[in-house]
Amino acid sequence: MRLTDFTSYADAQAHFSRAALWDLVAGDRERLNIAHECVDRHPPERTAVRIAFADRRAEAYTFGEIAAWSSRFAHFLRSEGVRAGERVAIFLEPSLPFYLALFGAMKAGAVAVPMFTLLGRDAVAARIDDCRPALALARAPLEGVPRTIVADDAFLESLARAPGRFEARTASSDMAMYQYTSGTTRALPEAVRHRHRAIVTVLIAALYATGVRPGDRFCCPSSPAWGHGLWHGTLGPLALGAEITAWSGRFDPERLLEALERHRITNLSAAATHYRMMKNCGAAGAHRYAIEKLSFTGEPIDSDTAGFVERTFGGPARSMYGTTEVGVILGGYPGAADLPMRPGSLGKPMPGVEAAIRDASGAVSAAGASGEIVVRRGEGWFPTRDLGRADEDGWFYHAGRADDVILSAGWTMSAVEIEDALLRHPDVSEIAVIGAPDALRGQVVKAFVVSGGRAGGDGFRAELQAFARERLGRHEYPRQVEFVAELPKTPAGKVNRKVLREREANRAADADGAADARRAADPGRAPAGGGAPASRAGGGRSGRGGGAPGAEDGRA
Repeated sequence: MRLTDFTSYADAQAHFSRAALWDLVAGDRERLNIAHECVDRHPPERTAVRIAFADRRAEAYTFGEIAAWSSRFAHFLRSEGVRAGERVAIFLEPSLPFYLALFGAMKAGAVAVPMFTLLGRDAVAARIDDCRPALALARAPLEGVPRTIVADDAFLESLARAPGRFEARTASSDMAMYQYTSGTTRALPEAVRHRHRAIVTVLIAALYATGVRPGDRFCCPSSPAWGHGLWHGTLGPLALGAEITAWSGRFDPERLLEALERHRITNLSAAATHYRMMKNCGAAGAHRYAIEKLSFTGEPIDSDTAGFVERTFGGPARSMYGTTEVGVILGGYPGAADLPMRPGSLGKPMPGVEAAIRDASGAVSAAGASGEIVVRRGEGWFPTRDLGRADEDGWFYHAGRADDVILSAGWTMSAVEIEDALLRHPDVSEIAVIGAPDALRGQVVKAFVVSGGRAGGDGFRAELQAFARERLGRHEYPRQVEFVAELPKTPAGKVNRKVLREREANRAADADGAADARRAADPGRAPAGGGAPASRAGGGRSGRGGGAPGAEDGRA
């Protein structure tokens, strides 16, 4: 029997092995290609990808169609002189051009580099300067990329004349993809480099964190520019032969609910904020669903939203937790009837993964004690920079962040990167950026601004927000801006963000207390903006959450 034949938690522990993972792919430890595993080897007549567009259009492509189009793009790259190992940047939303470029680049032995389409000018320039692509595919010419191919109808018409077959010949150790993190630990983003064998590693998360099995109709509305949407929403399910539904365009919770019904989705994996937005839009009761398995990532989920998920879809959303650097390490095993989800938990370690809580001295903590979540890598422990605890039964719980990372609506953002961008404004003297509590998004970016020669106000606030959106991702601007005379400092003279975070947490607690008092005085009054995050669980820390397979050499 194969690993896909088992669904219980007990069987996962009894039958999992690294060797058994390789039985799920056509390649071996010497020769393997991600495009072949995800597209070419599956029955050509079966639907591979459905795309739900924000304007209510829908498109569908079979494995055979994507195999042919990606082969044509591979031939095109060869004709353009793109060599093995050279990078191909892809600035596209989910669409036929996106998938033909993603898989065609890897077929040709080039390195695919998916890029978030809403990145600002400076963020794009930093990534382009780092990966130095041989060419890029986009909807419009890109500044700084001399060879930008515009992915329009004319390009597709010209591509249609190329052969629809291409034999991929890559070693499993060849580079396949660069995936940029969202800047969680440094001012400039870092490309995590993935080799073709990474597709085998990601099957662990597909099997046990999102619960994918052949025959699933899987949906992930996260952007494939980030780890959750790319590895867990696209590559993992396709490698197992599952049909995927991707989201393209500005997110609309009502449209997603329609798509869940229309495409009879059986397995949904989304950011916690997606679930909150579905709850808050009020349209969930108008549809019927076929969902059997649910997972979430990107941030904690509040108890009110967790209750909504159970009532609406008939079961709990199970957490998946990881980082871009190490992959998914904890999860709730969707589809495992013998493992009821423990409320508020990040889940249990993935099969073959050893995770622990480590205290300040570096020693592994006892059950119930708080410390940093770490994962075994070789002979040592790799830090996640997240705090947590584990109970006696092996369930892990999140207990806050250990660094200056902002987790908002599933996006992981660097306070340092946002500060660096805003400090370029001529009227900003000093700045400190933190994540402020928010009932809908978990956190929002808040900037404390010292301006030596300009008074604060709505006009200046809007100017700074636009300034940040233009230079970073359009999601990375400060939704809140507070103008202050000075910033709190440590004895060493550094800005003390901890003081600011505590101040905002106290403000949020006071606001919640006042709201509770108002509701107690007026029981008929409905709560605004969704429930407060009383019970927290889950959430990867990279991209839109969930980890990619792991570091460059993540071996299976």
